[in-house]
Amino acid sequence: MRPTVSTSSRASALRRFVPLLDWSRSYTRETLSNDLIAAVIVTIMLIPQSLAYALLAGLPPEAGIYASIVPIILYAVFGTSRALAVGPVAVVSLMTAAAIGQVADAGTMGYAVAALTLAFLSGAVLLAMGVLRLGFLANFLSHPVIAGFITASGILIAASQLKHILGIPAQGHSLIAMIGSLIDNLGQTSTMTLILGVGATAFLFWVRKGLKPLLRRAGVGARAADIATKAGPVAAVAVTTALTWGLGLDAQGVAVVGSVPQSLPPLTLPSFDPALLRQLLVPALLISVIGFVESISVAQTLAARRRQRIDPDQELIGLGAANLGAAFTGGFPVTGGFSRSVVNFDAGAETPAAGAFTAAGLAIAAVALTPLVYYLPKATLAATIIVAVLSLVDFTILRKTWDYSRADFFAVAATILLTLGLGVEAGVSAGVILSIGLHLYKTSRPHVAEVGLVPGTQHFRNVNRYTVETAEHVLTLRVDESLYFVNARFLEDLIQDRTGGDTPLRHVILMCSAVNEIDFSALESLESINRRLTDLGIGLHLSEVKGPVMDRLRKSHLLQDLNGRIYQSQFDAWMDLTRRIKEPAA
Repeated sequence: MRPTVSTSSRASALRRFVPLLDWSRSYTRETLSNDLIAAVIVTIMLIPQSLAYALLAGLPPEAGIYASIVPIILYAVFGTSRALAVGPVAVVSLMTAAAIGQVADAGTMGYAVAALTLAFLSGAVLLAMGVLRLGFLANFLSHPVIAGFITASGILIAASQLKHILGIPAQGHSLIAMIGSLIDNLGQTSTMTLILGVGATAFLFWVRKGLKPLLRRAGVGARAADIATKAGPVAAVAVTTALTWGLGLDAQGVAVVGSVPQSLPPLTLPSFDPALLRQLLVPALLISVIGFVESISVAQTLAARRRQRIDPDQELIGLGAANLGAAFTGGFPVTGGFSRSVVNFDAGAETPAAGAFTAAGLAIAAVALTPLVYYLPKATLAATIIVAVLSLVDFTILRKTWDYSRADFFAVAATILLTLGLGVEAGVSAGVILSIGLHLYKTSRPHVAEVGLVPGTQHFRNVNRYTVETAEHVLTLRVDESLYFVNARFLEDLIQDRTGGDTPLRHVILMCSAVNEIDFSALESLESINRRLTDLGIGLHLSEVKGPVMDRLRKSHLLQDLNGRIYQSQFDAWMDLTRRIKEPAA
């Protein structure tokens, strides 16, 4: 029997690390049909989107398609989300351009190699985090701060594409630099490019809001109307490409995509030059964290709709494998995209096989359809990007955080301003630092409430919120936070202030029902509090200490040196200590 159990255990572990072996066992013909339909819809959407995000990253258009083939297949093997669609996304593409633009000039071989190297490092970081089960680190990024960063990034991305809409040269990694460069070169605006760019942008905005209701009123089915809406960018690409070719607009100053190789993703090698690796390591780490946060947020949201489960650590491995795949097949950093994943989900994708079928569709496009995009105006791709990223801009986060938490508001506002003013790398670095700083600030000043007995019950509540019974000689403080090095001194100072001067206090009770941990720094503070109260003739007592916390305290000298008692419940502590005070007078 033992070998059977061992074999079963190994098979279970293998399915956990290769989820493909799990979901493929229940794959049916109906599932295949749903996945194929979803793949067709997503492929139609991804062809112009992949080209556009390669343009945003400063890479040849084919790099966007390459980055959408092998990475999708690898994620289908190792990822746990049934609907997540992996590939180039706007924010990561912008971060890629900002990172590799500092080590190489756009359009050079060194720039492309740097993109491969960045994808390799990002994949290695994600894979290492997955193996070490560090998915929880994403929780250190505040969601409001991330929302602020994405909002600012959306504005930066849209601003960076205005040069293609206007047909002028411009550069800069911050909003101020971009606007200044655009103003300086405004006199070189190409009229035909502007007409195409503005027309494509207006059309795409209309498609998003107006096409589906129009088709529904015309009697078109909901599914067909939805597909037509998703295919809007393809229509913009087809029309503007035909106009450019037919009217010879490329000769009139309209910049076009030009020749795109007809081939499957090539085998490529990132650079292992130590100097380049050092330069790109921090950007790769930031891209990995932001990409993972965006991806896991989308994956968990979609999984919840179908009551499915996402394993964050396995997601790290899936995304890591996808980025390594991009590094060795001519791509650049990728992650799970919001828009394409929602489209994939709404189109009926049931398993990651839909992603694999999408990759097959893109591979066919890479081999057979690339000559058709020779006359595709870059202004159309820019319009596609602008319309896509402006949906990410959400300034309501400022109002919401202002109303709810001023600390969160200032963190979000600082992230937005720093991203717009200093660029995406400074913004994301600030976001990480602010998220951690916000957590430390909040926990450094824990809520400590003086509580009293609610009459007729055994419950204790805040004396400032409820009508409760208190005793002049007994002070009960409920600590609503774990105690650790950041806030240990705060509690020590608070008790010192409450017991200073001429006080009638004889007992202080720390109600620990909300304390999940006491680290060594906090232990030393409790010992210091105990010594001080002993010198003042005041007893220090603990109540409702949780089991794991008590287990740790038993390993210390605090329990032996404590001048008071430890009570199982706050009511027991109250009854015993108030009785003790009354006894001498009896």
